[in-house]
Amino acid sequence: MSEIQEVLAAISAMAQRNEPMALATIVATRGSTYRRAGARYLVPASGEPIGNLSGGCLEDDVARAGREVMASGVPQLMTFDMTADGEEIWGYGLGCNGAIDVFVEPGGMAVETASAFRAAIQEGRPAALVTVIEAADPDVPLGARMLVEPDGSLCGGISASLDEAARRAADEALAGGQSRVVHLAGAARVFVEVARPPLRLAVCGAGHDVIPLVRQAAALGWRVAVADVRRNLLNHERFPEATSFVDAAPLDVAQAIGPDERTAVLLMSHNYLRDREYLRSFARAGIARLAYLGVLGPRERSGRLLRELEADGLTLTDADRSRLHAPAGLDLGAEEPEEVAAALIAEILAVERGHSGRPLRETTGPIHGEAR
Repeated sequence: MSEIQEVLAAISAMAQRNEPMALATIVATRGSTYRRAGARYLVPASGEPIGNLSGGCLEDDVARAGREVMASGVPQLMTFDMTADGEEIWGYGLGCNGAIDVFVEPGGMAVETASAFRAAIQEGRPAALVTVIEAADPDVPLGARMLVEPDGSLCGGISASLDEAARRAADEALAGGQSRVVHLAGAARVFVEVARPPLRLAVCGAGHDVIPLVRQAAALGWRVAVADVRRNLLNHERFPEATSFVDAAPLDVAQAIGPDERTAVLLMSHNYLRDREYLRSFARAGIARLAYLGVLGPRERSGRLLRELEADGLTLTDADRSRLHAPAGLDLGAEEPEEVAAALIAEILAVERGHSGRPLRETTGPIHGEAR
């Protein structure tokens, strides 16, 4: 389960038990910050908070604000500006020198749309959540929400005068795929958050080295499907974190999986002939339809696979090749199965986020700068 899924699930569970809570959400960042917009921190009346906003720098202040919000029932918009270079900033114990806007609200205000937002994420449906974080119009309540899906489905609302503008802002954010802060008709400032459905990882091969890969991918909240012709290996005793199993023939595996732009595929059966048929299956379906396709093994092995496919008349387009990573994984010097899994997961994450995977010391600008 990913962090956002964990927080949203906790909101629903605590609401069912009528437990007081406060929800803090990063709605905007500027400069270098530990987390980006959309990170959440759930503060219960008792017990440990869930989530993370800054790696520990700001959580105590946010928790105090959460308790105030629980008592008053009035949301707060907090700004932490650490852009100065003076000793007072570093002496405060902060590890970044950016600015963060955090919206803190009574958790009960988020219950209805939290459930709908969580369902959209789990089911892989695009959705945008619009939340009022500042309002010049007294008739627009802070924390008012609207969940918008591309098919026109709505949940919640802002106000009679702003619902249409909120819906347009949500549609624009969905089209661009980016969360943002938007001003609505000069009457309200809203945070429009685009749902990021969990990535689906399809692993073709059920060998021993796939076990840590499935575990690490599931820990990120990814849905994992394991495919193999050896049906006796496709079970939850071997892969307890797997979401599903595919026992289709290698040539039919792409059709059985149903590739899309939120699907990453790894070919790692360690059987040359099977990997060739797996690759042929996805090449016929269109590798460009995938988020990522990786082929485990030496460069010469991958090159031979591609040459044989092309000799059979399957020519890869430039778009196909942009999604193909052969050999798969980042150059981490990985040897043990757990290490190889980390190298593979790291490359898929970098590709999915539009980043290079190179050392941060070789980059410029904010660590969490938007890549696309």
